[in-house]
Order: sequence, then structure tokens, then C-alpha cells
Amino acid sequence: MIISNEWWTAPAEADNGRVILVTGRRDMDSVIKTGKFVYRVEVTLPYEADAKGLPREREARLMGEVHDALAAVFDADPVAVMTGVYTGDGERNWVFYARSLHLFQKKINEALAPFDVLPLQFHAEEDPDWAEYREMCLAEVGASDV
Repeated sequence: MIISNEWWTAPAEADNGRVILVTGRRDMDSVIKTGKFVYRVEVTLPYEADAKGLPREREARLMGEVHDALAAVFDADPVAVMTGVYTGDGERNWVFYARSLHLFQKKINEALAPFDVLPLQFHAEEDPDWAEYREMCLAEVGASDV
């Protein structure tokens, strides 16, 4: 199984008109075809936003550190694959597809151990068809769209 490390970023819009930056991982077909990553897990970190709904410098730095910690743990032991990141309207959302919720919990605790307690919110559900991922990919702006 090959896990792509190619990403794209495109702007989207929240219901209230604020900008959401959508970052998605490309070329996940080999992961999807395994049929093993059936749980979609969303990890949400609310933050104090600027007037546009985007993070301030301090929050952006913390989110970068958390992102790097998550990527390091899950890249080393892919019990889950980070497929998308949404930033805007006062929150950062990381989207993962996991093999096991129990193993995901163990690994996310490992990744976040160096940090003070964060006000994270978690949502998990079965998504064996990767519907959210496929919908997110529609936001990618290709060269022909520019």
C-alpha cells in the first residue's frame, strides 16, 4: 500500500461567508482499495479567530505543531491516514480514515502527549466508501480551473 504525500489547498466558503482553507491529500486510491480504513475520524480544535475567521499567529503556530505531531505518529504507524485539513471560521479540522477506533485513540494520545490539554472535539463514524474524502476532492482547483 502506497500512501501519497502530495497535498493540495483550495479556498472554500463557510455558510456564514467566511473563508475555509481546504487541504486534501491526493492519490488515496491504493489506501481506499484495501477496504481496511472504514472509520472516518474528525478531530476539531477550536481557536480564537481574526476578523476573517482565520487563526492568529500564536494559534497558527500551535496548530502547526499539533499537525506535525499527528503526521509523525500516523506516518510512522499508519493505523489511520490523515486525508484532509480544514482551517477557518474559528476551527481547525483534521480528517483521518482509520482501521480501528481503539488503535486510533491510542496513537492520537501518543501524538498529543507532549502538549498541554487541548480543547479537542472528536467525531467518528463508519465511511467505508470514503464519501467525505470524495466530496472534499471536488474542492480541488486544477490548473484548467484557473
